[in-house]
This record gives sequence, structure tokens and C-alpha cells, in this order.
Amino acid sequence: MRAHEAGALHADLGHRGPSWLRPPEDVNALLPQLWPRTVTRADSGALTVGGVDVREIARQHGTPVYVLDEADFRARCREFAAAFSDCDVYYAGKAFICKAIVRIVAEEGLFLDVCSGGELAVALAAGFPPERLGFHGNNKSVAELTRAVEAGVGRIIVDSFDEIERLTAIARERGVRPSVLIRVTVGVEAHTHEFIATAHEDQKFGFSLAGGAALAAALKIIDEDALELRGLHSHIGSQIFDTGGFEVSARRVVELQARIRDARGVELPELDLGGGFGIAYTSQDDPAEPGDLAKRLRKIVEDECNLAGLAVPQVSIEPGRAIVGPAMFTLYEVGTVKDVDGIRSYVSVDGGMSDNIRTALYDASYSATVANRASNATPMLARVVGKHCEAGDIVVKDEFLPADVRPGDLLAVPGTGAYCRSMASNYNHVPRPSVVAVTEGATRVIVRRETEDDLLALDMG
Repeated sequence: MRAHEAGALHADLGHRGPSWLRPPEDVNALLPQLWPRTVTRADSGALTVGGVDVREIARQHGTPVYVLDEADFRARCREFAAAFSDCDVYYAGKAFICKAIVRIVAEEGLFLDVCSGGELAVALAAGFPPERLGFHGNNKSVAELTRAVEAGVGRIIVDSFDEIERLTAIARERGVRPSVLIRVTVGVEAHTHEFIATAHEDQKFGFSLAGGAALAAALKIIDEDALELRGLHSHIGSQIFDTGGFEVSARRVVELQARIRDARGVELPELDLGGGFGIAYTSQDDPAEPGDLAKRLRKIVEDECNLAGLAVPQVSIEPGRAIVGPAMFTLYEVGTVKDVDGIRSYVSVDGGMSDNIRTALYDASYSATVANRASNATPMLARVVGKHCEAGDIVVKDEFLPADVRPGDLLAVPGTGAYCRSMASNYNHVPRPSVVAVTEGATRVIVRRETEDDLLALDMG
């Protein structure tokens, strides 16, 4: 069956995708919540970003390629900084980090959290002010902690009694007193995927609140006095749309603050509520605006502190993917189109799970559009898949694409700024794509494409 015939079949007989997915009235339309803000479809039918035609991006830089809308990224930094003007806003290095991103984050006045020695190295190499860094991680090595202390990292978020011992020894040896937050596992079940829910009891992060470990850790740090305990840290997960979980988390953390005050007469001056705010990957996602989030979270903290008789601490938030996720899309080239018994068409692109593992790992949903042209063809139900030797190599599980999609077309997948390049691999020995920033009609490579020479460089034969 030809592609246009398959499209007609889907239009006539319905489709077998998720219940919410319906053929669009206009297969060329772009939903604003899914795309970086400067992305438009030009009169030619091709997408443009930052004033640059994606066909030119593909010609200059090849595919697959991650495309960053720099104006959009900067705007999101500014919006969170303005909405949470009385808070410390931390950009999540693990979502996507490189020196160019770090410098933009610094220029826009945000803080930066890192969770490995490698991320710390990038931040320091880019000249990020170390006092505006937060260092996460459940198993920081002695070498990583030593580097953080020597660099003057502003906040180290301690995650275990073993880490407290390591950091205490380093601090005493060097005659310094690093500032720390205690990561508290508050027992909140975030409404998100199991692997990105991080505050329920049965997981690796933090000190248990219910079991008493969080209080014991705080009292230990205060009594030994080698580290400066600045406050508590709670993070309930990622891709979260409902602030109800933050309300429960804040109540429990503030109650712990009060118990610490009652036990040692110390009111901790800081509170990090984490974040992990959700973004739109499909038409079903409805993320909150930064201003709305700020208003709700501010009220939650103020109410809980008033009830506990505590002064309102300096609050930190970590928007996570919400800053960089929507600011980037991935551009692919279609290689094959294959209809499978009238069920759907499989559209294979020149990337896949090595540049976006989230669909396979989290069952994540994405959207896609033909990017190099407009089409008047009937919409057909498609699955966008990669080139890797895995049946689970899926980029977009279900999407309506024009039935005339063909080899050589460019396909754009939005919402790939967070956890795509940062989780990319060389599976099947496929080189990782480049990252290209676009602004004011110009492109620049901020992470170059890997080559086969790069792959062979570590192979000692």
C-alpha cells in the first residue's frame, strides 16, 4: 500500500493511536506551546527559527541536529528570574549543559545546579561564579567534593551520612566551612513517571523524613560544626504540572525546620523546594506560566512558615527542563517510509534512541512535523523511528504526518532541549549530533558533531 493510500485508510476507518490523538484539521499547523517562540512556517512552507530556514541549517550543519532558539532560551531564563525575583532560581545543568549555555545562564542572572564532577568542570571552565553553584548527587566522590570545596561552590546538597563524613574530613583538612543543604526525602508521590519521581521513600535520594534520618543528619551537622548548615532541600520529581505535591512537601520540610529549631535553637535561613516543572510535549500538556507557579509556591511557603512560627526563609527553586526543554528542537532527515498492514506508517529518520532515549526509557510522548515544506496531503497515522538495531528505537510513538511524507524530507521534533543531548549515547557506534544555536538570522555551533575519529580515539586496539 502506498503512503497516500494508507493516509486515506486512516482518515476513513479511524486510527489506532491513543484515544486523544485525532487527525488535525491542518497538518501544517504549529501548536505554539510546543515550539520555540521564533519558530514559524514561512510562505515557502519550510520552518524558520531565529529568521533562519531549517533547510539552510540542515545544509550547513547536517542532520540530525539539535537546534537551540537562543532568544527563546534567554526569554525563559528572564521570565523565571522575574517571576521568582525574591528567590534563587537554579538552572538544571543535567537537562543540558555546555559552556555556551552556562555563559547565557550567568548573563541572565540565574544560579546553576550541577550533579557530577563533569558538569562542575563545564561550569568552572565557562567561568560561572562558583558561589552561585549548587552541587547535587547521591554518591559524590572525595575528588568531586574536594574540587567543589576548593572552587568555592556556594551550596553542596548532602545526600547521605557517608557524604557528611567525607565532606567534614575535607573541610577540617583545609580549614574551611562549606555551606550545605540537606536533601530530605519527604514521602510525596509525584504524579509522574516512576523513574523521575524522587521524593517517595523507596528510592536512592536523600535522608528519610519519616525514618528520622533527616533530623539526625541536621543535628549531626549542627553539633559537629565543621559544615555550615544553611537549610533543607526537597525535590519531588520532574515533569510535574500539579503544585499539590509541593504543598505537601513544603509542609513536611517546614515542620522539620521547626523540629530543628526546637532541638537546637537554630532557624535555618534557606529552603530549596526543587521544581521539575512540566513542559508541553504534545497537545495534551498544559504547563503553568512562571508567574502562576511563583504565586502558588510563595503562598505555600508563607502559609506553612506562619503555621510553624518560623520566619520565611530564602527560597530556591529548580525549574528543571522548563527553561531549556521548549527552547530546542531536533531536526532529522527522513530515510524510509514503510506502511505496516494499514495499521500505521513507520517513518525512519537518521537519528533515534542515541539522540533521544526518553521515549524508550520513560515511554515519553513527542510531536513532529514535516519541516522543509507544507503539504496538502491527507494526514496519516505515523510512528517516527530511528536507525538503530532495536525494535524499541522510537522517537515519536504516534503522530499524524502528511501521507506524502517521503525520503529526503526534514522532520522536526520539538521539546528536545532537556535530557536529549545530555543523555545521548554512541549506541551502534553512531556519533552524537551537534547543537546549533540560532539567533537574529545567524547560526553558531555550540557543541560540534562527533566524528568517527572521535569514536576511534578511545579505542586502544
